Amino acid sequence: MTSVFEEKNMFKSIMRVGLPAMLGQLTTLIYNIADTFFVSLTKEPAMIAAVTLCAPILLIIMSVACVFGMGGSSVIARLLGEEREKEAGAAMHFCIYAMVVSGIVTLVLGLTFLQPLAKISGADPDNLAHTCAYLKWIFLGAPFIMLSNGLVHLFRSIGLIKEATIGLVLGNVVNMTLDYIFIAILGWGTAGAALATSLGFVCASLYYLLCMIRQENRGNQFVSLKPRRHKTNAALIRNVISIGIPGALITVLMSVSNIVLNNYISIYGSDAVASYGIAYKLDMIPILLSVGLSQGVAPLVGYCYGKNETKRMSDIVKYTMLYGAFMGALFTVVFVLFGKPLAAIFLQERVLIDQTGDFLKILSLSAPALGVINMITGYFQALGKAVKSLIITVLRNAALFIPGVIILNCFWKLNGVVAAQPVVETILTVICILMYSNDIKTGNDSSGHSKRKKRNPE
Repeated sequence: MTSVFEEKNMFKSIMRVGLPAMLGQLTTLIYNIADTFFVSLTKEPAMIAAVTLCAPILLIIMSVACVFGMGGSSVIARLLGEEREKEAGAAMHFCIYAMVVSGIVTLVLGLTFLQPLAKISGADPDNLAHTCAYLKWIFLGAPFIMLSNGLVHLFRSIGLIKEATIGLVLGNVVNMTLDYIFIAILGWGTAGAALATSLGFVCASLYYLLCMIRQENRGNQFVSLKPRRHKTNAALIRNVISIGIPGALITVLMSVSNIVLNNYISIYGSDAVASYGIAYKLDMIPILLSVGLSQGVAPLVGYCYGKNETKRMSDIVKYTMLYGAFMGALFTVVFVLFGKPLAAIFLQERVLIDQTGDFLKILSLSAPALGVINMITGYFQALGKAVKSLIITVLRNAALFIPGVIILNCFWKLNGVVAAQPVVETILTVICILMYSNDIKTGNDSSGHSKRKKRNPE
């Protein structure tokens, strides 16, 4: 199952694991844009604002899956590199059942505290009803949202790259199709958008479960759903969670920072929230492609680390950063030149189109930095260096971003709030490069292979 990680050509090895992950993220992006597009057909800024305000809550739900998906993926990839297949199977088994239980708990808590959560997200009297309608269906689909998001990472770690991508694409295609039916035809508005999202994750989850059953019938020891097939120990659980929590905090703190951002933007009215929401959705193109590239490559990095192939691992990280930075620079050029025509696809009012185009130009300035930040974060996660990935996460979404929003709002008002993202990510790029260079120089990535087998992640 690990043959995909044995490709020796550098470019091919990165593309074999990175391109499918980027394709999956691209379909996620298309569904996000389609979600906004179909809601925008209602010509109700309050509905567009509601979808924007609910995005952080959806990200938080996904982040719980990241504890077990990303944490499990890092542990499994390194165990396979060390040829410890039995322990890898136990890690896979634990992560799957943990995600199911977490999803059920989230469903119950979300429906219990629905309206308070909507208000915390920044909903005002104009869009509170639309926000609650969206969140209700998202929480009902929480178990499937978690399962499908986590299994994407777990499948990649055991070499099921194609299956991981197909499930992601399937869920997003179902989502987009149902968006059209529920919103454009039936007129269900934000509730229809959320229901389509949840049903898309249901379909993806069912596909992944079918893949697991098929793999088990073929003798794949990693994907058994039988509770007694694998014995999980406390040390393995600690390893998964210690790595997964920083990975999850990336999404949680991103959601917190977005909530802070939304609250500051909402000071300037629903039109400002709607404009920013569309600009941010478009800016998600380079963001998600960069995330897909780094997430796809991370299991390969972990596998090389487990096999003690440190030179190959270092080259993979460096080339992936270069590819990501170049891709981001292309999107910056496109958004600066064509920001307003792109905004006009979603909006009709000239004032909103101009505002959205300006926001997009500002946001896109950070696109080249994403390739560096996301890959270095993925590098530390893949190696199980949880503390270092956590430092980057906290700096990016809390320690630098939140003060940046507050300070820039004081000087440049709304444009200053939007500019917080490129300013912070430019600073963070320098910090990440210094952290990575220091990690290489201190020899943390070239310690003895036998010691690594005995050492728990940070």
